[in-house]
Amino acid sequence: MSAEPVLSVIVPVRNVARYLPDMLTSLALNAEPGFEYVVIDDGSDDSTPKVIADYAQRMALTTIRNEIPVGLASARNVGLDAARGRYLTFLDGDDWIGPGYLRQLVDSIDGLGCDFVRVDHIQVSERDRVTHRAPEARRNVVLEPRSGIVPASRRTMVDYPYAWAGIYRREIRDIIRFDDGLHTAEDRPWIWRLHQQTQSYAVASIAGVFYRRLVANSLTQIADDRQLHFIDAFTLVLTQVATEPDLQPKAIRQTFAVLAHQIQTSARFSHAQRKVMRHRAQVMLASLPPKALVAALPPDNRRELIRPLLPREARRLDAA
Repeated sequence: MSAEPVLSVIVPVRNVARYLPDMLTSLALNAEPGFEYVVIDDGSDDSTPKVIADYAQRMALTTIRNEIPVGLASARNVGLDAARGRYLTFLDGDDWIGPGYLRQLVDSIDGLGCDFVRVDHIQVSERDRVTHRAPEARRNVVLEPRSGIVPASRRTMVDYPYAWAGIYRREIRDIIRFDDGLHTAEDRPWIWRLHQQTQSYAVASIAGVFYRRLVANSLTQIADDRQLHFIDAFTLVLTQVATEPDLQPKAIRQTFAVLAHQIQTSARFSHAQRKVMRHRAQVMLASLPPKALVAALPPDNRRELIRPLLPREARRLDAA
């Protein structure tokens, strides 16, 4: 077997033939000895397999094909199992990276010596490009990961869940596995585990991932039952903090924020789906302490969206 690669880039793709040339060309422009690219075709039924095969003749790709789609979370796990690098990072099939970006990532984590490094990114919407900074202001210094969770009152690193915005030591591979079967919000329990269970991290002022927003076949743009997996994801988050009262307020506030957004945009769902969403949200919230729920309610108009879903005791306390 060849020497251990320095870096493995894990790239799950499904039906993104339109965007694949940009992504694969950007990987080719970042190629170095010791960099491996693991591409997982998650059951594509467009020309994605042909595009991958064409590029595999010109650049070194490790390719894996799931004949039956398993979803982004599980496809990433397939890539994690196949990756051999000392460091790991992710990229999605409809995004791309700038020249030299992967070398910057490796140099950053090598120099800092921590478990993982998080970075900024550039969001692309048609012709607009906007740099989005990771919430932590302290840059290029090693930090304790739990410091990236609180306070509940402001945006913190657990509100920046993008798996591809960072680089991770292979030693924490079990922590950065995704929950199989989640088809949306799969990065939410992931980012909480990352900050709860690791020992050290840093944020670097590197912005090399170009993230396409509002891609037509993205699951975020499709209203089906998989969209309701956000409730499963936040149930996992709330379970992960159940015995940590200092972290619970942040997790509940985050849950409320996403739940309110889903209610505000629920016109895209069928009546039956909206009914299921409300019932499942009620079950999830009923498992939490009423006082903690009331304390975490947002002060703006989202409060009235969430309040009817609270258990009776929480509504009583809020009205008192």
